[in-house]
Amino acid sequence: MNVPRVSGFEDLASFARGAVDTVCWADQFPYKPEVRLAVAHDGKALLIRFEVEEDNPKAVTLADNGPVWEDSCVEFFVQEEGSPFYFNFETNCIGVGLAARRVSRSECTHFDEEKMKRVVRRSSLPKEPVDLRERTAWSLELTVPFDLITGREGLPERLRANFYKCGDKTAVPHFLSWNPVEVPAPDFHRPEFFGELILQP
Repeated sequence: MNVPRVSGFEDLASFARGAVDTVCWADQFPYKPEVRLAVAHDGKALLIRFEVEEDNPKAVTLADNGPVWEDSCVEFFVQEEGSPFYFNFETNCIGVGLAARRVSRSECTHFDEEKMKRVVRRSSLPKEPVDLRERTAWSLELTVPFDLITGREGLPERLRANFYKCGDKTAVPHFLSWNPVEVPAPDFHRPEFFGELILQP
């Protein structure tokens, strides 16, 4: 994906577009919410907008770095080329997040409170418990500063990444990805299946 440079979310019409629409484990988890993706950068951070339409969205996690993946959740995993680490940024439908630097699913360092504050999340839903019993549209805007990923100032030329939609403990569990994840059972912690983001200067 070619990621354009913009001034901010006010330039949404100029963002690159995609969809989180691969149902990786369709035999076990066939449910497919509609998830549209818009991606750009402002020179200092990645700007990501998820637009979701799903049945019965749910969110009970209210504290950062809790089990947001069990709620109606969108996720962004990213790795700098050549790095042994990757990062996961997960956010439920009410804007509560989780972020960590990882070697694997089990080996990780979660972001502290100061770093979490720099990962800006804006949801269209209020930050309160949600358990809706109808098809609902919601959106989430995520701002991820590049230096949290690379450890330095400046614009990287390329990043490897994937985008996900999940809900492990929603009414109908589901697992969708932008780039296909070709393993037998649900596992998003697979950098070998990341796609490429080419950041325009």
